Amino acid sequence: MSEIEPLIADLALILICAGVMTLIFKRLKQPLVLGYIVAGFIASPHFGLTPSVIDVASVHTWSDIGVIFLLFALGLEFSFKKIVKVGGAAVIAALTIIAGMIFLGFTVGKAFGWGKMDAIFLGGMIAMSSTTIIYKAFEDLGLAKKQFASLVMSILILEDILAVVLMVVLSTVAVSNSFEGGALLGSIGKLVFFLILWFLIGIFLIPLLLRKTKKLMNEETMLVVALGLCFGMVVVAAQTGFSAAFGAFIMGSILAETIEAEHIEKLVKPVKDLFGAIFFVSVGMMVDPAMIAAHYLPIIFITLTVIVGQLIFATLGVLLAGRPLKEAMQCSFSLTQIGEFAFIIATLGVSLKVTSDFLYPIVVAVSVITIFITPYMIRLAEPAYNFVYKHLPKKTKNFLDNYAVQSPSSSRQSLWKDYIIAIVKNTVIYSIICVAICALSFSLLVPALEKVLPALWAHIASAMITIVAMAPFLRAMMVKKNRSEEYKTLWDESRANRAPLVASVVIRFGIGIGFIIYVLGKLIHISASWIFLLTLALLVYIFSNINKRQSKRIEKTFLDNLRSREVRAEYLGEKKPDYASKLISKDIHFVEYDIPYEVDWGGSTLIELKFSERFGIQVVSILRGELRINIPSGKDRIFPGDHIQVIGTDSETDSFGKFLDSSRAPLDDKRYGEGEMRLRCIPVENDSPFLGLTLPESGIKDKLHCMLLGVEKTDGTLHTPNVAIPFEDGDILWLVGSEKDLDSLNK
Repeated sequence: MSEIEPLIADLALILICAGVMTLIFKRLKQPLVLGYIVAGFIASPHFGLTPSVIDVASVHTWSDIGVIFLLFALGLEFSFKKIVKVGGAAVIAALTIIAGMIFLGFTVGKAFGWGKMDAIFLGGMIAMSSTTIIYKAFEDLGLAKKQFASLVMSILILEDILAVVLMVVLSTVAVSNSFEGGALLGSIGKLVFFLILWFLIGIFLIPLLLRKTKKLMNEETMLVVALGLCFGMVVVAAQTGFSAAFGAFIMGSILAETIEAEHIEKLVKPVKDLFGAIFFVSVGMMVDPAMIAAHYLPIIFITLTVIVGQLIFATLGVLLAGRPLKEAMQCSFSLTQIGEFAFIIATLGVSLKVTSDFLYPIVVAVSVITIFITPYMIRLAEPAYNFVYKHLPKKTKNFLDNYAVQSPSSSRQSLWKDYIIAIVKNTVIYSIICVAICALSFSLLVPALEKVLPALWAHIASAMITIVAMAPFLRAMMVKKNRSEEYKTLWDESRANRAPLVASVVIRFGIGIGFIIYVLGKLIHISASWIFLLTLALLVYIFSNINKRQSKRIEKTFLDNLRSREVRAEYLGEKKPDYASKLISKDIHFVEYDIPYEVDWGGSTLIELKFSERFGIQVVSILRGELRINIPSGKDRIFPGDHIQVIGTDSETDSFGKFLDSSRAPLDDKRYGEGEMRLRCIPVENDSPFLGLTLPESGIKDKLHCMLLGVEKTDGTLHTPNVAIPFEDGDILWLVGSEKDLDSLNK
């Protein structure tokens, strides 16, 4: 016990300080992150009025685990589909902000005479705004529904994913201690390769695992499995040269695409909150007042750099995206702080031992100041816009007012764009899978077979197994999109299109054949003519019906897994179907209603309700728990508590909505009293109407609406009611019912 006493004492001190400070900061309506940082300062050796943490190394280990949980939870909230949905405005703005702030941070660091690594990491730290702080500020200020708030949150989604990428790049730069373009491009290529590979494998295998084991999963096993997958991915990422946080984020983003995402997120949240608190407390422990006092000028200057830099680059980025000046300034004033990722990147620099001791407390101080002023900056956005717009030259006003993104290119250019994007995406994805299969084969399969077979036969078997494993993906690479609508339309549209279309097919065939020749040449040392003949034979298998079915089966499984969460959400009515947005242009709307529990027509069929004749609406679906009835017939019933989806015009849906509101039967105080149940004992005497009658003959339940709980005999024993035994003189009936019905029965 003595060996773990310092560990327990430190944990107790950290959690007590964190608990007290979070209560205080909650009371003051300040971000909890600041409370954790203050708690860390109180628990550190720099604050002499309270006990201090003894085993600092263990605390840093916990904080590293906290980073893993924070990034895992961030991945669970993140979805790769969100990148597609954020739109071009968010992409342009996020890239402008990050590039500009990294350059600005690096410049400021060098201006203070800091080392190259300190300046680079400073740029990374000040490039990311705080999603948590901004979201809370929008909620507190009632701005969450505003249009600019939606754009800000989209920018933050991109910043989060780019922050993870930035951490990988910074790790590479730190390890190599150089900023060479070739090495950096190689690191980014490696990152993209493994990112796509892990995502493809994860989406294919993990949903299958969760489905097969669903009956065995309770909350305990689900949590253990989820955390096991998380830390397993952490180990894989570390083995391939990436950070643990990156691996945790990847596994979280993979699980985010499964139907169990919300369940896992809910289970992981308490663990994430605990270790996340320890991480932020450890951040506060790094705050040294003496060092802050010695570097007060950099703190002030970097704080101003964050504020001014975000105002300039965020405004510029949103303007470049074609948004009005007011919205651009509202976005920029919202982003003027640094938060969680600044601490994570700072921790990365410390763990890699490439940043100076003074950088961590400086960044913490800057973060505290910028977080504290965030609500005031958001409130200042509109007055600042009014002032700026009032003093702008007239030409500038006209330019900004008329500035907009140009309309999309012609339909022909759009067809070419869609076709090229599709074939490039398919070629890259299937090539990555084939490269991974080759790597696994050369590193694992070949050595294993060489132990049990002669070298020649081991290599022949390895080559055949490798190519058969690649066959479904090689086929998809070579033939996919060759009969698509874009291909046919472009082919028929102009003879000039045919040469590039044929070239796109030939190039993909060349890549596929190249994989076959590479494997054969690597493993089987035979003449070129034999390789040519073997390649032809293998191509026959690749284009066979067996391989075609296998290829389509794999693709269907992957797409079903990828869409499973959305399909489930649409089935349960949590997401509107895709066709709903296409009806708006025709003044037809997709509207959802909950049927009140108080309606007196509950249980009626659609024929009896005549919604179409009375209101003009059409009931598309009826949702009842996890039961969904699509295109219900006239014989289907609607019950209280059902969730229905209807289509109709504005006037029709308004009329139906008013009908539902008027269908509610409000309860008054008297009706509440009528629902109260009471117990009463009634004796059976000579003049009792129940004497000699059985329970069914008495009508106690059917006519008097009461329930007989038991019959007490003259000897004092209470018996369960027997429908065949008549009541006798001296019996006492134990009855339960409303007071009104009991009074009626008594009379």
